[in-house]
Amino acid sequence: MSAYLITGASIVGGAVADLLIDDGEIVAVGTDVAKPADAETIDATGLVALPGLVDLHTHLREPGREDAETVFTGTQAAAKGGFTAVFAMANTDPVADTAGVVEQVWRLGRDAGYADVYPIGAVTVGRKGTQLAELGAMADSAARVRVFSDDGDCVWDAALMRRALEYVKAFGGVIAQHAQEPRLTQGAQMNEGALSGVLGLTGWPSVAEEAIIARDILLNAHVGSKLHICHLSTKGSVEIVRAAKRRGLEVTAEVTPHHLLLTEDLAASYNPVYKVNPPLRTKADVEAVREGLADGTIDIVATDHAPHPVEDKDCEWSAAAPGMTGLETALSVVQHAMVDTKLLTWDEIADRMSYRPAAIGQSAEHGRPLEAGAPANIVLYDPRVEQTVVPDTSVSLSRNTPFEGMTLPGKVVATFLRGRPTVLDGELLQ
Repeated sequence: MSAYLITGASIVGGAVADLLIDDGEIVAVGTDVAKPADAETIDATGLVALPGLVDLHTHLREPGREDAETVFTGTQAAAKGGFTAVFAMANTDPVADTAGVVEQVWRLGRDAGYADVYPIGAVTVGRKGTQLAELGAMADSAARVRVFSDDGDCVWDAALMRRALEYVKAFGGVIAQHAQEPRLTQGAQMNEGALSGVLGLTGWPSVAEEAIIARDILLNAHVGSKLHICHLSTKGSVEIVRAAKRRGLEVTAEVTPHHLLLTEDLAASYNPVYKVNPPLRTKADVEAVREGLADGTIDIVATDHAPHPVEDKDCEWSAAAPGMTGLETALSVVQHAMVDTKLLTWDEIADRMSYRPAAIGQSAEHGRPLEAGAPANIVLYDPRVEQTVVPDTSVSLSRNTPFEGMTLPGKVVATFLRGRPTVLDGELLQ
């Protein structure tokens, strides 16, 4: 493994410093770091150095839908976006509801070598919402699963949700809820409001999300476990979580890049690339989730990277699968929505996209400050450049990005996973 001396980077805290990487670790950080004879130099003048990003919500599709994504291609996309760790959702085929399946996904991630893969186990057998899955066996497996979710479906049964929260207390696990009351969203296609009526599309009301979040916060307060809210999207949801945190209740929440930037108005195009669950909301909701992320009510940004093959999106809106890709564009979207608007600093981006997601997911190898002795999981990012999003340049197998044609700021210049570069000069290393 080569040694690297990164010179002149802007690190957390705003200081300009050099970073020496060797044998998988950060060896030294400072303004006068000596270069070893065998080290390669990377000039990072003008670049921001962040701890490797951590995505708590990624769909890698393998096993079962390798036509949409594989662990290999998904982690390549993660590396291209500056991520060194991703948490893989359980809605695969077969469902990741046993120790055998989560170990398969974990080993595929290790073999790929582009980002560490932490499988998320299903809460219920087959994600059908009727019987708890093998939570303990998945926790004890080689994958050491600590986050469980039926994402794509809600654990709608309150008694079952309570039992899941109680069960994972034994090993400090987390239940990550897809907050969607199914009886309020039957046939839903987009955000419920005046526009859905005009477009003739069945609406997905905000209260369907907010009611589940409120219920689960109360259940978790009763049980004393760990609850995480997936892809929070409404102003009301922000207010509920904010009130819970003021009471000192244990709840964390995430927002996606697309919910920080895009609104329901895009549904007027009837282009299924804008169909997602939860749906794109109103401008007021976008402003609320941005404020919630800025003040810490929403803990993290998570991509909800949801790749789909062409045939699942190149069809009429009502028949299209919901979901958007997001790993490769996440940091640029967050810069545009949060940094360039002065709502967050780069230090706070490190917190929301590395430190906190690693802490929620209980990954000790990631989300570490850039300091001597830490694993060399690093992303170098140039916030000064602009790029137009071109789907055909994506390294993901799927092309369903909602940002096609948009000009976004920033570019990932390099990504290091334990000192080994996966991206250099903006290009993925094979």
